[in-house]
Amino acid sequence: MTQLETAMAILMKTFDTYAAADGNKGSLSKGEAKTMLEKELPGLLKAAKNQAEVDKLLGGLDFNGDSEVDFSEFVVLVAALTCACHGRCKK
Repeated sequence: MTQLETAMAILMKTFDTYAAADGNKGSLSKGEAKTMLEKELPGLLKAAKNQAEVDKLLGGLDFNGDSEVDFSEFVVLVAALTCACHGRCKK
């Protein structure tokens, strides 16, 4: 596989691993999303000044308001964080 194909496979595997924790493989509950952030993005959580910032981030992931994070919302998070880390996003 190419590097990009590998990256895509890793994103899918990561989402599926955490989404499967409560039995609903189609989305991340708030608890699953928090666990994923803690294990997969520990540097991001360390940079957060307080728990309210983390809760705001988690709430911001749920674009459609269903109290869960589906794969599309997860991919948007990863893309936004990647842009921010790469310095190409304006905000």
